[in-house]
Amino acid sequence: IWSPAPLETLSYVMAEQKFTETSPPSGADDNASVDPGRYHPHARFDDSGDVGGTGDDVLRPSCRDELRLAISLAVRAGRNMIPHLSSVGTAAGAESAAALGIQTKSNASDFATQVDVANEELITRAISSAFPSHRIIGEETVGSGPLPPLVRRDADGPDAPSHVWIVDPVDGTTNFAAGIPLTCVSVGMVDGRTLVPAMGVAYSPATDECYVAVRGRGAYRNGIKIAAPGDVTLSGAVVCFEYGYDKDPASIRKMTGAVGSVLCHGCKSVRSLGSGVLDLCYVAAGRLDVVFTGIGNEGWKPWDYCAAMVIVEEAGGTLRSLYGAPGRPSAADEFDAEGRVVPGSYVFDIYSRSMICGVNDTVVEECRNVILQGAN
Repeated sequence: IWSPAPLETLSYVMAEQKFTETSPPSGADDNASVDPGRYHPHARFDDSGDVGGTGDDVLRPSCRDELRLAISLAVRAGRNMIPHLSSVGTAAGAESAAALGIQTKSNASDFATQVDVANEELITRAISSAFPSHRIIGEETVGSGPLPPLVRRDADGPDAPSHVWIVDPVDGTTNFAAGIPLTCVSVGMVDGRTLVPAMGVAYSPATDECYVAVRGRGAYRNGIKIAAPGDVTLSGAVVCFEYGYDKDPASIRKMTGAVGSVLCHGCKSVRSLGSGVLDLCYVAAGRLDVVFTGIGNEGWKPWDYCAAMVIVEEAGGTLRSLYGAPGRPSAADEFDAEGRVVPGSYVFDIYSRSMICGVNDTVVEECRNVILQGAN
């Protein structure tokens, strides 16, 4: 698990070239809907983002170059994490831990390592070089300061549109520092015209898994299409909740009350994995059935959502806020008076402080109702 094969022998291209399709008939509309399941099985991907064996008969997604770069950077940054992960618990572990250079943010439990900082520099430098007009929001650049807003660009004119990349260079930093393998790199991109996440890549170096999604093209793990199961209900659900860094007693009581309510209402089990991005990816893949946050002061940030939101929604999962999007008094546009998911084209706001995500509408509805009972 700690010694992945050389990049040139890996099949990460499958995570990128799964979005390639057979070319449309002559004269067909380039924007016409095409089958995302067609791919070239002999292609190979390395950390340069190079893809071989696809030929000229392949139609790429509109964000082909951005996708290639995102996969390349996520894999390269993930490889930077392996030396420390593999050293914990060995004779070299103490030296590796001392070299992490831990820097605290909001409190002693909320910190960054030198690998977080180096990974973000690697990613932002490469994006800025390749796409100088694009904006970047990175977790370590923001730190504990205010979140920079997304800015919608005019669809016309020389400045439009500018996409926004949202980066978490090490998601699950506490896990990473402790040598726990549930940690990853997340690279997402928001369409500057719609302000909706359009592409997401999450790479878990310890498990050597690359999750990739482009809006409208499906979600994949190491080139295999993934789909959230549609028949799970609360009684059979594995539910995940992350306690985060909040130490406020009132907030802790709300969080434990919500988790207790889920347990009392008979879910299969509750887990806390320590990586919000992987939590969402695992819902997309059916490894978890529900994940929620924002009960107390532990709510997540845009870099926890951006890439994984595309992955989970393209896998068929449901993503909503528990209490309503920022600036809205309630979640009435997301759930009706009986707590059922409102059908339609609702888009989750990645600046929301609360969230519930599940493999289907039914389990989201059931779980949300018992969560709110326990948190109040």
